Amino acid sequence: MYYDENLMKNVLKEKYAKIERKIQVKRDATSRISDFKPIYKEFTFTEAKAQSDRCLQCPIEPFYGLHSNIEFCRTGCPLHNDTLGWIKHTRENEVKNAFELSNILSPFPEVLGRVCPQDSLCQGSCTLSKTEFGSVTIGGIEVYLNEEAFEKGLKPYYGEDKAKSGKKVAIIGSGPAGMSCATFLLREGIEVEIFEKADRAGGLLTYGIPNFKIDKDVIQRRYDWMIEAGLKVHLNSEITDEEQMQELLNSFDVVFVGVGAPSGRKSGMKNEEAKGVYQVMDILTHIQKNVFESFYDSILQDKNIVVVGGGDSAMDALRASIRIGAKSVKCLYRRDEENMPGSKKELVNAREEGVEFQFLVSPKEITIDDDDNVTGIVCQKTELTEPDSSGRRKLNIIEGSEHTIPCDIIVLALGFDNVKFPWFDSAGIVTGKWNDISVDKDKRTSNAKIFSGGDAVRGADLAVTSALDGRTAAYAIIKDFGL
Repeated sequence: MYYDENLMKNVLKEKYAKIERKIQVKRDATSRISDFKPIYKEFTFTEAKAQSDRCLQCPIEPFYGLHSNIEFCRTGCPLHNDTLGWIKHTRENEVKNAFELSNILSPFPEVLGRVCPQDSLCQGSCTLSKTEFGSVTIGGIEVYLNEEAFEKGLKPYYGEDKAKSGKKVAIIGSGPAGMSCATFLLREGIEVEIFEKADRAGGLLTYGIPNFKIDKDVIQRRYDWMIEAGLKVHLNSEITDEEQMQELLNSFDVVFVGVGAPSGRKSGMKNEEAKGVYQVMDILTHIQKNVFESFYDSILQDKNIVVVGGGDSAMDALRASIRIGAKSVKCLYRRDEENMPGSKKELVNAREEGVEFQFLVSPKEITIDDDDNVTGIVCQKTELTEPDSSGRRKLNIIEGSEHTIPCDIIVLALGFDNVKFPWFDSAGIVTGKWNDISVDKDKRTSNAKIFSGGDAVRGADLAVTSALDGRTAAYAIIKDFGL
């Protein structure tokens, strides 16, 4: 097939210059930092249709198939969601068709439409993203069509018309991997029980992502529908020892382990165990519990906060600290802004909301008072070298650049590690070098009766890849059951 680049550019310009790319309207920073409500307003039908009209409906799949090297929105989605299909139905105002299609491969599209980093996934693979016109705003459309369907009384399918299979599956952990696995098992009439250590279901989605990014009612709504369809959820039910695990293995046909990567990574700095030093997940959980209780009796109020790290969890802690009433909030990152691993959109939002960023700064030591309370953090300035033959730029400490930043609380957002639970060995679960659970392509562990997925297998990763693992495991379990 002959491809004329200039002709294609003219075609695109003729059509897509007429429809401006838009994202959901963002609330003003001054008003949004006074509460924990979501900062983006959902598309109306007019807005969703206009953005859907920008979709090229790329004819790549029929010609090349999904195994082509050519990327487009569906290959950019780990779930291979039929993005083209539900965008087409959305712009034609066929809400029911769009809703059903979006829910076939995705266990909770209205959640992933809010929390996925679309710019590096579906939208990053959109054909238009490689042009001056910018990608179709897929995430916003996905949220709109599902919320519109819910408004019209439509609900996700959980196998309500299926005969019960007589099979039982236990799921440890109610985060995105466990929630996804439960979704696809319920659709086949399989009895599912979830065991969650926290007081609310949702795992990372509930306590690891702030309310201003996704309202927790959105998570609970999905769980309410699943419970209505027969799911049993046991809260405050952590599996801690060999006896508990053995009981699950005796009582259920299969066990799925979705325990995440719960251990915050330490820095190795002197005085890291001082009063006032916290792991990022502890802070995010603390703040979300305050939001649930609707009062702001927080350890962060009127305090000078320093967050060490540059990923999305760091951005979440920074922005949440602003809202909970911190006196000042600073982010320290050892490389430059260009090399920050977190979402650029979140950095922009944080800066708008009053976070101070200090780049090319490497923390060295925590200073304390006589009562072991944090008083500051000693830092050194850094510089990046010119790229070597591999393109890598090394980080050098600038001698004599030590300085102290006064603060009351230090939040470490340096990543997460897997944990080898006491019951792994007795259950025959083999782990890798970093305590990650070893699985095959079907997410089956070394114990044929136990499956696992999400961060417990991958290390800290995305909600959408956890959802994929849960789905993959569910499909394999369903096949094992002969359903």
